[in-house]
Amino acid sequence: MERRQFLKVSALGAAATMIPAGLAGAAPAARKKTAAASDKIRMGFIGLGQQGHYLWGSFMKMDDVRLVAGCDVYDIKRDRFEREVTAYYKGKGEKKVAVDLYEDYQDLLARPDIDAVVIAVPDHQHAIIALAALKAGKDVYLEKPMTLTIYEGQVLCKAVRKYNRILQVGSQQRSSEEFTHACNIVRNGDLGKIERINVYVGRNLDPNTGHPVDCKLPKMEVPAGLNWDKWLGPLPESIYYHSDLDPIITPEEPKEKLWGAWRWYKVMGGGLMTDWGAHMFDIAQWGIGKDLSGPCEVIPRGYGYYDRLTYKYDNGIVMTEGPVAPGNKNPGVRFYGSEGWIEVHRGEFTCSDPKFEMKKDVSNADVPYEARAGHHRVFIDSVKSRIDPNVPVEVGHSSCTVCNLGNIAATLGRPVVWNPIVQKFMNNDTEATKLLHYEYRKGYKLEL
Repeated sequence: MERRQFLKVSALGAAATMIPAGLAGAAPAARKKTAAASDKIRMGFIGLGQQGHYLWGSFMKMDDVRLVAGCDVYDIKRDRFEREVTAYYKGKGEKKVAVDLYEDYQDLLARPDIDAVVIAVPDHQHAIIALAALKAGKDVYLEKPMTLTIYEGQVLCKAVRKYNRILQVGSQQRSSEEFTHACNIVRNGDLGKIERINVYVGRNLDPNTGHPVDCKLPKMEVPAGLNWDKWLGPLPESIYYHSDLDPIITPEEPKEKLWGAWRWYKVMGGGLMTDWGAHMFDIAQWGIGKDLSGPCEVIPRGYGYYDRLTYKYDNGIVMTEGPVAPGNKNPGVRFYGSEGWIEVHRGEFTCSDPKFEMKKDVSNADVPYEARAGHHRVFIDSVKSRIDPNVPVEVGHSSCTVCNLGNIAATLGRPVVWNPIVQKFMNNDTEATKLLHYEYRKGYKLEL
């Protein structure tokens, strides 16, 4: 399309996707009574690993929330959930506390008394479980990155609107003061015309890139109490168990010593491109008003004279992935405008001019970032009001798409041209199109 026509369609397309949850048509099977504002939201947790641990520690402290069930494919993690949640409620003076445990998420979703679920499983199960929850009439808090593949995100966008549910993506930086301040400066025009953006997602197993790598972990014996087949879900059976993938805990050491390493490996995860990228690219797109759209061209690092992964937008803005400033190796975002620059990381904001500075709130200084309740509170308020949260499904999908586009361009070793409105690769690029998804193993499929 010509640029003028493309921009017109882009504007219309972005507006059309922002449908308030209360106005979307609900399928009969998904209609259910919405809890009154004074009622407790009854919640189930699916995925009880390290991230889930942070999340239930936040949600259970809310007076209008009640945790009633937990699900994990590893029995010792289910036991930890029951022990900690029960102890908390008993510490509040309750004599009888019922917390039910499940190995299969479908059994938890079958409970008609559960209003909402938190899904904190590995990325390859996000879409499968979230879709099942939506179809069961549950509202969903879904950890980031929203999905493993772009196609899965497209399906979830349709499902949320079809079943008239609330879905909040766990991109909690949107509820954090330093990132809100940075994006307000950009969106209000205080930084002038935005020229370029640096985003850094960090480096992991491959020292030269944040993209996923082949898994070469040795095969280990599956520990008693872990259902490895259910852990794999739609992934091929050729993936073997290793303790790095599902970290072991014990009654003596009931906290994981490391985050699950599945996120670094191809097929299972998207590397730091999706792990930190789902946070930092999300902020970049929010700042420039592209969080319901996306880039038009993606050029991999090392292609021609490009020394960084490069994204180009239809408004001329160029975004690159790499350290945002010399010597700073923390994931973050730096916006360059005609009036100066601003740089933001977790807990850190710097700028070229004192007029951009922010007043820091230190009330959460001692609370682990993953357990801060602001973003979780947004979800509960949305469940009650039936109004979309600050990271609804379409926003979570567009941010996740940026990450996956970077991985696709890196896999192909060449530029890809993307139409963010129709969400297709251009120029009959069949190679890139095949990477929008992968073939699930037998017994798993996404059906609306």
